[in-house]
Amino acid sequence: MTVTQEVIPENTLRVLDHGFVRLEDSMANDLSVVNAARVSFARHKDEMDEADEGLIRFLLRERHGTPFEHNSFRFHIRAPIFVAREWFRHRVGSFNEFSMRYAKATEDFYLPQPEDVRTQVGKPGAYSFEPVDEELAERTREELREVYEHAYATYEQLVEAGVARELARCVLPVGAYTEFYWTVNARALMNFVSLRAAETAQREIRKYAEAVEQFFAAKMPVTHAAFVAAGRVAP
Repeated sequence: MTVTQEVIPENTLRVLDHGFVRLEDSMANDLSVVNAARVSFARHKDEMDEADEGLIRFLLRERHGTPFEHNSFRFHIRAPIFVAREWFRHRVGSFNEFSMRYAKATEDFYLPQPEDVRTQVGKPGAYSFEPVDEELAERTREELREVYEHAYATYEQLVEAGVARELARCVLPVGAYTEFYWTVNARALMNFVSLRAAETAQREIRKYAEAVEQFFAAKMPVTHAAFVAAGRVAP
């Protein structure tokens, strides 16, 4: 039994075949940046004006980063394990993940679309990726499907035989889906987006980063615009 249908409310963007990014809560707006910066002069604003927008652009351009840390986004993410493991390398943030020790593993696995089956060309650090022919793409998808079905059947057999879930989960491949909460401030979020939405990032996590960025742009439009204008480099 999967939980996908139970956790697709509003403020949620679907990603890949069984994944999503949901903004569960936030304490984030452009004014939080302005007031964090202006407290140095014992000043506080209740509304944004053009001078405040200019201040945000200045802070980003000159990479004065701490004013972007006084806010918070709380995301609920559903992603393949291999995507989550890349995500967790971003240490400035808080994570809590679904545990296969305590709950039954989902039967959902990532199956790439034919156009997402690709070949790797080049040297480490300078790879390019090109699509494969249609026959190889379908063969890849079929072989992945067979592995997933066998792995999950083995997992269920082990659990039913009495093997602890924490051990039975060893048979599951990294294409299995997991879920986690991610709480992060705007500065760390911009760092994540700058790296994971870049053309050099793996395609699957790029799609998640693009979804995260949509929520960021909606909640902090002035900061997001300044981030883009500054070359998408985090302060």
